[in-house]
Parts: sequence; structure tokens; C-alpha cells
Amino acid sequence: MSNVIKMILNKPIFENETTWKDSQILSFLRKHSELIAALFSGLLILSAWLLHDSLSTRSWTILLLSAFVIGGYAKAKEGITETISKKKLNVELLMIMAAIGAASIGYWTEGAILIFIFALSGALETYTENKSEKELESLMNLQPETATLVSKKEVNVTELKIGDHIIIKAGERIPADGVIIKGETSIDESALSGEAIPVTKKIEDDVFAGTVNINGTLFVEIHTLTDQTLFQKIIQLVQHAQSERSPSQQFIERFENTYVKVVLISVGFMMFLPYFLFGWSWTDTIYRAMILLVVASPCALVAAIMPATLSAISNSARNGVLFKGGIYVEGLSTIDTIVFDKTGTLTKGEPIVTDSFIDPTYTYQYLANVIYRIENESNHPLAQAMTSWASDHKKDTTITVEEVKHDNGKGLRGRIDNEDWLIGNKAMVGDRQADEFINAQGVNMDEHGEKTMVFVKKAEKVVAVFFLKDTLRKDSIEAIEALNKMGIKTVMLTGDNESTAAAIAKEANIDEFYANCLPEDKVKYLKQLSENNKKVAMIGDGINDAPALATANLGIAMGAGSDIALETADIVLIKNKLSKIVKAVRLSKKMNRVIKQNIVFSIAVILTLIASNFLQLIDMPLGVIGHEGSTILVILNGLRLLTFK
Repeated sequence: MSNVIKMILNKPIFENETTWKDSQILSFLRKHSELIAALFSGLLILSAWLLHDSLSTRSWTILLLSAFVIGGYAKAKEGITETISKKKLNVELLMIMAAIGAASIGYWTEGAILIFIFALSGALETYTENKSEKELESLMNLQPETATLVSKKEVNVTELKIGDHIIIKAGERIPADGVIIKGETSIDESALSGEAIPVTKKIEDDVFAGTVNINGTLFVEIHTLTDQTLFQKIIQLVQHAQSERSPSQQFIERFENTYVKVVLISVGFMMFLPYFLFGWSWTDTIYRAMILLVVASPCALVAAIMPATLSAISNSARNGVLFKGGIYVEGLSTIDTIVFDKTGTLTKGEPIVTDSFIDPTYTYQYLANVIYRIENESNHPLAQAMTSWASDHKKDTTITVEEVKHDNGKGLRGRIDNEDWLIGNKAMVGDRQADEFINAQGVNMDEHGEKTMVFVKKAEKVVAVFFLKDTLRKDSIEAIEALNKMGIKTVMLTGDNESTAAAIAKEANIDEFYANCLPEDKVKYLKQLSENNKKVAMIGDGINDAPALATANLGIAMGAGSDIALETADIVLIKNKLSKIVKAVRLSKKMNRVIKQNIVFSIAVILTLIASNFLQLIDMPLGVIGHEGSTILVILNGLRLLTFK
């Protein structure tokens, strides 16, 4: 009976409560194991120092030996494993050898302090990497695990298929990429773009996984599988970027093996030459050799680059710019020239009606109704621009279009009340009649030469001409002005004609432009611009930009562009905002400055400590503090980039 009572009392009230707490504790211990080991090691050293007079020699030695094992286990394992697997020496091995060497000549406390500070700086470096991983985890956690179908059935997002209709209520995150089929709302897209201002969305607008529906119920049709969404592409790009090494980092990693060999050889000479040359005692000679082993180790130099690079990549990803690796963060600051595609990059890629001239025998409202009924049958950008204009001017007059026919490359034909209507370019309505109408209306073509013309013809008479233009993005002019101030040359490549290209280049204040470009022409001009060791970046969004993106020193894709452009590019602007590239250039320059600061500082500290040791001005604890302190400082300096704005 007593056993039954004990069992009941010991059983948790909630079956999973203990399991949940245990898993939380274990997760915390695993995540912070290096830091906990380092701190516990430090606590043992402090205890040995405070209780030195009251402890026996054996107890004191056991305390310090425990500090060695607990603080140094992780680094010793890492150093030995890497040496065996990669067949190259490393900093971790130097530190362990120095600590053991110090203990072997009776400097137990100094050796233990070395282990403690080395473990502490290692934990800080791991924190930097974990911080970058947390940024990615927090991004991954933004995508909901379930979605609600229109039938009210809740399903896992992995079960969603293209064409499924789902409901997203106010306050819910959108589970997959799709298009709105019913409803209107504001969407918080800050998780993808870094922009805090919500974006208004209505029917036929795209919505993206991981963003938040703020204030209205939406009905969305899925058009992308959940493992292929923009959200997932961002995660994959960040994961890839974190595993890539910049040229500076690759050099340091190659340099480390050679440097460690030089240090070991120098220490070997230091262990006996001062005894014969300067009359030092054997104890002093070996002690100074162990200090040299510590202070000459390139810990700070090795940590000078990676924390800064990871911080820059994380900062950029959080603010809407994805670098595919550290090499591209480092390379962006060296760019001399940035080349822009026009349509969809500098401009919105959505033409609008800027001017219209109409036969006075027709009213705006009547023509607007005719144009709306006919042009609404096409998805062509020009037809959509005409439809948008017409919807702003028409009245709800009933006009029935009997049939609409597409004349590819020219325009549309419609029949209303047994009369034929044509809406299209000059070739469709007839060059002579188009020119006669323009002259009759007194149109000044010098003011409109760069624009696209759409004519409206009823039966055999041209009755209207509309001028359309693809407008610059609001932030394009500001971005180009900022780049010009940085001394970066700006160039535009476009497939448009000379007059259109000249007008856009002038409006955007671009230094140079090339018109009538086919994809192969863009590649040719990029090669020309790259002559004389110039570093050129290309920004584009379309399939036709992919060859140019691959040719440039750095390819930059607009996030709303084609998949092939995203795959080819080295950097992705998640939203079509050129202001993001200006910020990215500034961050790149800042990162390179931080790295240079770290390298100069770490080399200066190493040389100072080596000289001080040779002149017998420092002891082991001071050497450890100087060496490991410099490592901690360069890591903290790199972490500043996480908050750079």
C-alpha cells in the first residue's frame, strides 16, 4: 500500500510537465554548454585561489586539475579532432599545449587561467555563430505549420497544393505564397523586406508566406508549393551564405596552419637558446617559451573576420538584402560601377497613361467605356494601363462588345453596335491616318517622342491617341544620387529605343546608358565596363538579365524577379527597392573597415606581447589576459555589425 502511495505522490500532476521541463533544461544546457563549462572552470580557479592557505596541496591540485579538464575539454577535443581529420595544426592545440606546459613546470594557476579565458572567448565566438543561427531560426518560425482551407478544414502547410483556396483571418500569418481572390487588407511584410510600413493588398495582389494579415479576412488561392515559396528561398539563401567563406577568411584559415608551425618551431628554440645565450635558468627559459606559445597564437587574428561577416549577413537578411556568401559582402564595397536594367529595376515595369488627345466629337466617358470593355480582355501591360485609365474615367454605361480579337504585336479589335473598333499601335491603325490625327491635334512630338503611343480607331477614322510611359520607382532617383555621391558610376542597359532610354537616364541622373540591348549586348557592354580592372555589379530582374548577372563581378537580383535571375545572382533585394543596395554598400564598407581594425589590432597585440615576453616584462596571467582579451575585443567589435543601421 505504501508503495502505491509513493508512486501516486511521485507521479507528476501533468503527464508531460516533467518531460517538458527536462527537455527545456537539457536544451538550455546543450546550447550554453561551452559558456557553462568556462564559468564553472573559472569558479574552480577562484575557489583554489581563495582557499589556497586552508587546502592541502593535493586538494588544491585536484581543484585546478578539474578546472583544466572542465574548461579545456571542448577545445582540446576540437583541436585534436581537427588536427587528425584535416592533418593540420590549429590554435586550439597551441593553447592546450601551453596550458599543459605551464602546469608541467609548476605554474598550475597560470595554466588554469589560460584555459578559462580561452574557453570563455571560444564560448563568445560560438555565441556569434549561434546568434546568426537564431536569426535564421526566428525566420523559419515565422511560417505557420497549418493552414485553413475554405472548407474550414485545417491542414498541414506541406499538404497544400497549387490551386487550393485558403482563409487567412486578421492577425494570422500567411502560410504560403498565393493571390488574393477575395478581400482587402494591409499586410505586414517586414519579415521579408525589412520595411515596417504595412502594404495595402486587394484582389489579384500577391501575398507571401511568413507575412502578417493585419486587418481583414482574406481568401487566397495558392500558386506556389510551400517548399518553393519566396520565404523558403530566403531561408535557403541565408543557410548557404552562412556556410560560405570570404576570401579574407579563406586566407586566414590557410595562414593559420603555417603560422602555428612557425610558432611551434619558435617555441622549440625558445626552450633552450635563452639558457645558453642570455644565462636564463631552465625554469625561466621554459616558462618564457610557454608564454610565447600563448601570446604568439593567432586567436584574435583568426576571429577577426568570421564574427563580423556573419553579423553583416544576419543584419542584411533582417533588412531585406540577401548575400549568398561572405565573399559577396566583402566584394560589394570594391564595386566601381553599378549597371541597371531599366524595366522592373529602375522603373515599375507598369506603364501608365501620361497624356491623351481625343477627337472633340467624342466624350472622355464614352471612349473610356469602349476602351474598358475591349482592353479588359487582355493581360498585356499596355492593355492593363489603358484599362486602368478607362476605369478612372468611365461611367456605368452599358456597352456590349460582340467579340474581341487579339492582333499579336499590334493591339485588339472589338465590335460594338455593328461597328469595328481598333485599339493598338501605328501599324494597326495605319501610319498615314495616325500621323494625320497627330498633326490635326497639334501634338508636339518633341515632348512625347520617348513615350509609347496607343491609337483608338472607329471604322475608318482615328479618334484618339494615348501616350504611355513606364515610370521610375520613387526610390530609384534617391538611390542613384546616393551611389553617385559615393563615387560609384551608374549605367543603364535597356532594350528600349534611344529616345526612351535617354529620357529615363536624364530623369534618373544616370551617368551613361546603352539602348536597344539584346541579352548578348548586355554581356558585351558589361565586359567593356569591366576593362582596366574595374569592378562591375549588375542589377536586374528578368530572364533576359540572367547572362549579364552571371557575367558581372557581382550579380544583384530584384526579389520579385524571375527564378533564373534569383538563382544566377550573388545578392538578392527581397523587395524591388534600390535604396536597399545603397544600405548594403554602406554595410559592406563598414564590415571591411571593422575587419581591417580587427586585423591591425590583433597583429599589434601579438607583436607587443611577444616583445614584452622576450624582455621579461610580463608573466603568464598577463600574457593570457592580453592575448585572450584581444580575441574577445575583436569578436565584440565584429558583433557591432548586428546593430549597424
